Amino acid sequence: MRLTERAWAAVVEFVAWINPTVLNSFGELGGLQRPLVDSLEWSVGPTDLYPGAFTPPKPHIGDGNLGDPIFKPPTGDDKFQCDYRKMKGWQPCSSPSNRECWLRHPDGREYNVMTNYEVDSPIGVQRNYTLVINDGWIDADGRNFTEAKLFNNTYPGPWIQACWGDTVNVKVVNRMKHNGTSIHWHGIRQNQTSHMDGVNGVTQCPISPGDSYTYSFRAVQYGSSWYHSHYSVQYADGLLGPLTIHGPDTADFDEPKQPILMTDWVWEWVQYMLTKPPNDGIGHDSAFSSIYLQNPNLKNPSILLNGRGNVTRFDSKNPPPDSPIPEEFVLHFEKRHIGQNGKAKRYMLRLINTSFRSTFVFSIDNHALKVIDTDFVPIEPYYNTSIRVGIGQRYRVIVEARPEEDDDESNPIPEDGNFWIRTFVADECGQPGQLGYERTGIVRYNSNSKSDPTSRPWPNISLACSDEPYDSLRPKFPWFVGSAANGEERFTLKSNFTSGGQPFPLAKFALDPESATGFTPLQINYSQPMIQHLDDFSGKWPSQWVVIPEDFNSSSWIHLHGHDFAILQQSDQSYSLDRVNLTLNNPPRRDVVLLPKNGFIIIAFKSDNPGTWLMHCHIAFHASEGLALQILERQPDANRLFNSPSSPITKEVERVCDNWNQWYGDCKNWWSGCDGSHIFQCQDDSGI
Repeated sequence: MRLTERAWAAVVEFVAWINPTVLNSFGELGGLQRPLVDSLEWSVGPTDLYPGAFTPPKPHIGDGNLGDPIFKPPTGDDKFQCDYRKMKGWQPCSSPSNRECWLRHPDGREYNVMTNYEVDSPIGVQRNYTLVINDGWIDADGRNFTEAKLFNNTYPGPWIQACWGDTVNVKVVNRMKHNGTSIHWHGIRQNQTSHMDGVNGVTQCPISPGDSYTYSFRAVQYGSSWYHSHYSVQYADGLLGPLTIHGPDTADFDEPKQPILMTDWVWEWVQYMLTKPPNDGIGHDSAFSSIYLQNPNLKNPSILLNGRGNVTRFDSKNPPPDSPIPEEFVLHFEKRHIGQNGKAKRYMLRLINTSFRSTFVFSIDNHALKVIDTDFVPIEPYYNTSIRVGIGQRYRVIVEARPEEDDDESNPIPEDGNFWIRTFVADECGQPGQLGYERTGIVRYNSNSKSDPTSRPWPNISLACSDEPYDSLRPKFPWFVGSAANGEERFTLKSNFTSGGQPFPLAKFALDPESATGFTPLQINYSQPMIQHLDDFSGKWPSQWVVIPEDFNSSSWIHLHGHDFAILQQSDQSYSLDRVNLTLNNPPRRDVVLLPKNGFIIIAFKSDNPGTWLMHCHIAFHASEGLALQILERQPDANRLFNSPSSPITKEVERVCDNWNQWYGDCKNWWSGCDGSHIFQCQDDSGI
């Protein structure tokens, strides 16, 4: 693969193929998800953040004569401020009537939604945060979950905020007893900072119990995302939280609401794990057990919105509550008019799917959704009554406080001012529950009301397992895709459910290149991360298209680290050369895309980010079972950046690995039954 200075790195095609062998001070979030208070430093960033010959984008510096641009961002909480004091003379320009503008200089220059954020961004401050990981327990739905892993003893984890152009520094302290960890900042570009991507076995060794690691990255994008553990399926046990980079928007609104995290909740699987001998395992419990047991009849015991659910609503066969059932998640709307024109108040919602395996169809009875971005990419707004959110995907939507009904009046507006928030599980993208299971939250116009809504869902909501309509996802700032530097490469989604022949116990899936023979699911080595072996690579890349047969009968959500990618084609038809019809003029782009059942996708991304990048299915157990690959990008540059013996990056990687290897070397640390007479396996899955 030619690793050119600034070119389209790849046109990558994925096709599916199967081996036939088988309220408090934080308001509506109920105290579970709180903003994390940061400390500030007024400089561009650590001197070793951009080592070597590479430098970050150079933002416009102010004239030093006018006031400091310090302000509350329109999408932040009441205590958070953006701070651009290094850009004197610039002033905030976002307003309820113009959210596209962010900063404006008296000479007319602007930072706005049409700024190419990959080459230009404001200069902010350093945001310093600390996350402490503990073993713990939580009651999210009326059942006590005793195997939780938590950030700062909360679920979801604290809300991390930054402003466009800030440098974010997060110290992660591991106080779990029996698990390593690493934390991934989902969707963050990590341009020239792949060592901060947070994937154990790829960009670092796991952070061992008692150790810490500080992640540092520059927020060159803006929008909504999340952070989560990338150690096995640990995030499904609680290690996740919202991440917001405040910046401009493509549609106007009056008031933001805090991020809304949607997830399936898998506590029930712990109990199944406890029946599996040996019963003395002290690591890899809870979500991991569902993969181990391969129980096809297991359902999601609950669906949560911001850590709140109801175990009795999803399935009557669930065990009865053993703890108080939390109150439903509630959004409070004001039915009042704004401005001289008397328009209804407009609310901005941030929707994030943090599930283990479920795709959600989100809707609010009698309220239309105006969609304004996909992942970290601002788009031309469009309307719908519902929105499909795949695992790892994010959308921001505008909702007017103006209930309406369908033309056929099948969903009349209730008089009490209460409306259900619904999160349906998409067909064949998870398992739905009993009648009414999808009612997971409430919009209330009367804050004193405690009654359940009587509203009806929008008619004709599609529950198909699919992405949002391709033609609706038009980026505001356009990309025009050129020729691929490497030709076209083929990766095949393979599965193998035979009882033998797997390279590790849970190996079931693989993303193999066309040239691969056999079945090669990904399994990383915790003790030998790829970042320490960037000088070992040699190989060839295919230079032409190859036709690959496919008939895989399930959909997958594909996530690429370190890049936004352009979706040149997404098809639910089987692949054939005569069906290739690429969109090169401003195609949709994002960092998570659906590979349709029996279909294919073709994506392209730029080879401007040296390092090794993970691409994987974000259905957690698919990734755990090997459905992933690594992309080595600009290998000579990456080796020079991250493997210099005198580099502080190299020294920190070595320190974390030394501590991990010392802890991992004593099996009693991770397996209570270890007595030296038997061989135990710590890593049964892919590791990611």
